[in-house]
Amino acid sequence: MDNQSGGLIGSSAAHKKVLELIGQVAESESSVLLLGETGTGKELVAKAIHTKSFRHMSPMVKINCAALPGQLVESELFGHEKGSFTGAIERRIGKFEQAHQGTLFLDEIGDMPLEMQSKLLRAIQEKEIERIGSKTTIRTNVRIIAATNRSLETELLNQRFRSDLYYRINVFPIELPPLRDRREDIPELVTHFLKMHSLRAGIKTQNVSSDVLRTLKEYNWPGNIRELEHVIERAILMNNGNGIKVLHLPDKKLVDCLHSNEIIKTIDEVERDHILFVLNRTNGKLRGKEGAAELLKIAPSTLQSKMKRLGIRKVVS
Repeated sequence: MDNQSGGLIGSSAAHKKVLELIGQVAESESSVLLLGETGTGKELVAKAIHTKSFRHMSPMVKINCAALPGQLVESELFGHEKGSFTGAIERRIGKFEQAHQGTLFLDEIGDMPLEMQSKLLRAIQEKEIERIGSKTTIRTNVRIIAATNRSLETELLNQRFRSDLYYRINVFPIELPPLRDRREDIPELVTHFLKMHSLRAGIKTQNVSSDVLRTLKEYNWPGNIRELEHVIERAILMNNGNGIKVLHLPDKKLVDCLHSNEIIKTIDEVERDHILFVLNRTNGKLRGKEGAAELLKIAPSTLQSKMKRLGIRKVVS
């Protein structure tokens, strides 16, 4: 595996498992779903899969589904004709056409607007698209690699992600471990980033003291590999080429606060998620034997009252 791509450096068991999965799926045509926290190297893994695939001579095209307003996603994916809407001053070729015979990387797919998910599913299933403002059908041949830092199962239960699209992209899932679960890889990653950013800064390659390395290995890395790279880049500049003896890490109280805000849900949110989970298990059956009310050990009328209060109007099948 390419040792010059930061996120794919390491010899830990967790990292080796990811490399093994890449090797298993790369030469197939199967869709891949990359799961993991922000900064774990999902795009690097997507590039590795594409590079080892039979499509490597064609482009890998990326679209960040979270970075675009909902109304622009369709134009980015499928393109548009000149004059098809206000501001369309020229024809635009979409990502599906750009990636023809290659790989389309759908980053942060969990953030894609619900109304766009059905159009994406159709394009994947039927292998054809239409530019906005055109009635001409265009055949496309792309391999899909998607990535998200969200729990798509939770998005399904909350009716924010289509189940048919989920099963279409979740053919071969790869879970990328957070950096805190592969701390033994930190020295190799640090060495790589030291060489890379020292070269960019035009100074002699730096090294780190044993105390600094110990601090790096003990830190929890909420931003994962991306955060480590930025810490090393800043340290090189702050230490004026004299070796890295001082680090600037976020305040631990701030990091703990950020993590707390990410994982704590209100009682209503927890209750809503659980009711949706049970309704999904019973295929929407509320009453009777093995219905949702029986499983939850409450009266059907109580369940209906809770559903109304929590805004649960429809059940995902």
